Amino acid sequence: MTADSQKAAQLLAGQAHEVARVQGRERWREVLQWVSRGQLGRRRGWTPVPELDSPWQDTVSAERDGWRQRAANLDGEFAFSVDYQLCQRCQLGWVEQPYTLPEFQGCGLASAGLAALRSEHPWLSWHTLGGHLMESKAFWSSVGAGVPGGYEQRRLCAHVRV
Repeated sequence: MTADSQKAAQLLAGQAHEVARVQGRERWREVLQWVSRGQLGRRRGWTPVPELDSPWQDTVSAERDGWRQRAANLDGEFAFSVDYQLCQRCQLGWVEQPYTLPEFQGCGLASAGLAALRSEHPWLSWHTLGGHLMESKAFWSSVGAGVPGGYEQRRLCAHVRV
């Protein structure tokens, strides 16, 4: 990583609260899934995520039905992303698979992206679904310090449809 790209990534981390959003809800799909008890209306294959003219974007997750994705782009190149899900009733939030391109790791993108989500939903306790890999324990310990829930593993509540 060059000093310039590191500086650019650090500046991008500082803009994490400036987010462009795409709603992405498809009411007809939600109704069809509800009526068929999840048997119909599922997405098949890759679904393109719309491009927004903003370095930080909040869109529908391309990997998980019903989840959102927070992502950061640097000079038109993907730099960081994390999928997330919220339950307002239980005051719980989940994040899954935060990923930063290796050349941008250590520049604060993941910390800034997760902090922006927490500041937008300050009443939530934050968790993950899966266990943490050995090499990621230091990351989760660092970003989870002082965070309600601490990004500890927790199953989805009954209110969240998968």
